Order: sequence, then structure tokens, then C-alpha cells
Amino acid sequence: MIRRPISQRSRILLGIASFVVLLIGYAWMSHRAHVDNPRNKTMPNFAQFQEGWTRIVDGEGGIDLWGDITASTKRLATGVFAGATLAFVIGLAMGCFPVVEAILLPPISFFAKIPPTAMLAVYFVLFGATGIEIFVALIGFGIFPTLAQSIAQAAQKDVDDHTLYKTYTLGASHFEVVWEVVLRQIMPRIIENARLQIGPAMVFLIAAEWALATPGIGYTLRMQSRLQNMNVVYTYLAVLGLAGLAIDQVLIYLRRYLCPWFGN
Repeated sequence: MIRRPISQRSRILLGIASFVVLLIGYAWMSHRAHVDNPRNKTMPNFAQFQEGWTRIVDGEGGIDLWGDITASTKRLATGVFAGATLAFVIGLAMGCFPVVEAILLPPISFFAKIPPTAMLAVYFVLFGATGIEIFVALIGFGIFPTLAQSIAQAAQKDVDDHTLYKTYTLGASHFEVVWEVVLRQIMPRIIENARLQIGPAMVFLIAAEWALATPGIGYTLRMQSRLQNMNVVYTYLAVLGLAGLAIDQVLIYLRRYLCPWFGN
């Protein structure tokens, strides 16, 4: 049956099983690679992973995991906050006022189709002399167009006209309607859409750090890839994945706490 629910225990076991299958598959590919070349570094075995972790802990070769995490986290948080704040204001305005939508939607839709990483040179020109970090600009403007359109659509689709007319009949002002009715009803959509932008934001961050050769996770990945230290690269990728999952779960719990009526 389509959408037939499964128990929480089954869900957890299936999730664990998927990771186990991935590990077994990787172990098999690594074994095959080392049979052909015992010194293979592109598919490190578990002993090489242990060696790579030791290098990370000891800080060999200029590796500073904690420093990279701190620098990248600050850039990600600042960029996401800036982009989400701008998208919240513009998206809410477009969703509530057709005049604003008619003015802003065409350029926003246009820029949404341009990959932010392709605009790195533009960000250099526009923000290089302003003191604003390129990372913040790339992440903020990278997630802004899609998030703004999603918020505008939620304001238009999730709040029916009958509710708005009824609120106006009770004597509410434009601000009260937007704040007390529209915003409250679309808040779970805002949080959910912001959660879905964390992945693209991390892509923009790593791309900027990789290109600008600035200390951070992206720069370390670039340097270790050149040296073919894939045991370090894969460890950093695992850290990125765990960080993304942690942020994802935090936003899910935040949505459930602030908007319990929305469901899981």
C-alpha cells in the first residue's frame, strides 16, 4: 500500500542497514584496489583511515580540523543568516502584496537561474572593496532567490482569502494581518525551506574556500586532494556530512517546537 507507515524501530534499523551496506561496498572496492596496487591512496583501507585520523589529531602537514570547522561554521552561519533574513523580508512582501511581486519577481527569478559559483568574479568586484567577506555574499545571495520565491509561494498558497477577509472584518491593520495571520501560518514552511537550503549553502561555502585558498574546510580539501591524502579528505567529508545532519535535525526540532500543528 502506498504511504503505509512503518514503525520507528524499523525506520531506525533500515537506516543503519543502509550505512552498513555502504561500508561493506566501500570495503570491497578498497580491497580490490589494494590487490592491484598495495600502495593505493585513492581508496584508503581502514588502516589508512586510522593513519589519516592520527595525522589530523596531531596536526601534521598544517592540518587544523578544529580551526577549519570554526572558520567554516562562522562563514556558513553568517551567510545563511544574511540570506535567510533578506529572503524572509522580500519573500513575505512578495507573497502579501502583488505590486511588490510584480516588481521583484522577474529579477529574482532571473538571478535564481544563474549558478552562484559562476558569479565569483562578480562578487569580487562588488564586495571586494567593501569589507564584506566573499563567502557571506556567495552564500547569502546564493540561497536568497530560491528561498524568497518559496516564502512568497507559501504566503500565497497556504493562507486562503477567506481568512484574510475575516481578519480585516475584525478591524486588523495590514501589519497585524501579515504578522498575526500570514506569518504564523507560513512559519513552518519558512523553517522547512531554510532547512532545505543548508545543503546548497555548504556547497557555496566549500566552493568559495576552495577557490580563494582561505583557511577552512574547503581549502584543506583542496590541498589534501592535490597530495592524494584521500584518508584525510574522506574524513573531512564525513565531518561535513555529520555537521549537515546535525543542522538538519536542529531545524526539524525547531519547527516541531514552534509549529507543533504542522506535524512531523
